[in-house]
Amino acid sequence: MKKLNAKLIDFWIVIPYILLLGIGVVMVYSASFYNNMMVGGSTTQYLVKQAIFAVIGMVLCFLGYMLKTSILKSRGVITILAGITIPVLLYLVFKGILVPSSKVNGASAWVNLGLFNYQPLEMAKVFFVMYLALVLSNKRKVLMDVTFKEMLRTNVQQIVILGGTIFLVLIQPDIGGAMVLTLISIVMISASTIPSKLIISMDVSLVAVVGMIVTFLFTFKPGHFAQSYQYQRFLAMQNPFALERGAGAQLVNSFYAISNGGLFGVGLGNSIQKRGYLPEPHTDFILAIISEELGVVGVVIVLLLLATIVLRMLLVGIRSQNVYTSLVMYGVATMMMTQIFLNVGGLLGIIPLTGVTLPFISYGGSSMMILSLALGIVLNLEAEEKYDSIKLR
Repeated sequence: MKKLNAKLIDFWIVIPYILLLGIGVVMVYSASFYNNMMVGGSTTQYLVKQAIFAVIGMVLCFLGYMLKTSILKSRGVITILAGITIPVLLYLVFKGILVPSSKVNGASAWVNLGLFNYQPLEMAKVFFVMYLALVLSNKRKVLMDVTFKEMLRTNVQQIVILGGTIFLVLIQPDIGGAMVLTLISIVMISASTIPSKLIISMDVSLVAVVGMIVTFLFTFKPGHFAQSYQYQRFLAMQNPFALERGAGAQLVNSFYAISNGGLFGVGLGNSIQKRGYLPEPHTDFILAIISEELGVVGVVIVLLLLATIVLRMLLVGIRSQNVYTSLVMYGVATMMMTQIFLNVGGLLGIIPLTGVTLPFISYGGSSMMILSLALGIVLNLEAEEKYDSIKLR
């Protein structure tokens, strides 16, 4: 039980995490009670569920913290993560093709488990972090002096697994999720022992390929793509007010909510935009409701708490002498940072809406629980390093 020593616990991560969970529960209730009341449902429906998710999340965080690091680094854990991720992603792809009516907002991305909808993408994020950290740390000496051809030849299995998973997420279609997985891969590979020149050429090549694909899609507009939900979101980002009665409705009402809130907000529970104007305000657009009810001050507090966790993980990764620990820190930090950017950028109209949730704040069981587990693993590895350094003194 050595890890329960307060000196080993990073409160720069724990305290913001707990505060964010509390804020999330309160704001999910505030954002959802009016719509629930209007349809004759329980006003506390999402409050209770989010509180349960928060409690389960803390339990998972604790379990992630207490696990032996030898278990975290074992291939058995990687196999389990892959086993509950890749087959489910395959199932969802076929389900979306065979039963198109099962799609939600144009994507086949969720499996109904009763209490909550399981989104395998969230588990895929942890799988990517743990898998890449294990592979890159085990091959750190070999990768120090490797050519591009040698790297491709000796890592075919890893490339197929990672590339295949990203492809399965992309064709759901979940562009935001595919972006998160891609950026996790890029950052962790770039932070490994692979020579800098090789990393730069790989990153430039990847950006060029993605750029060509995007240019092709938006220049020639293939029939299926032009009618897709994702393309409509791109058009809405360009000129939301021209599409106010269609694809731009969410974004326009997000702008109204932010404008209404001003510096200090209209007061907790007093949002206008959540009253039927902003669809599902307790999920992707919860930050817009926070802005309206608690103002710029409330938004800044939430973003500062999130930034504290991300920056702390990056700092621990930079300071760590262990390659595996550093890579996990960078991976989880990238996972959170990308989600924050996609969520905030989407509701501000900087980038197209992607449906990515705001960590620990938006309603959702999969995201809450998996992110909590990831934080537990981060705290675990950091505590192990602190313990080892204390023993050496």
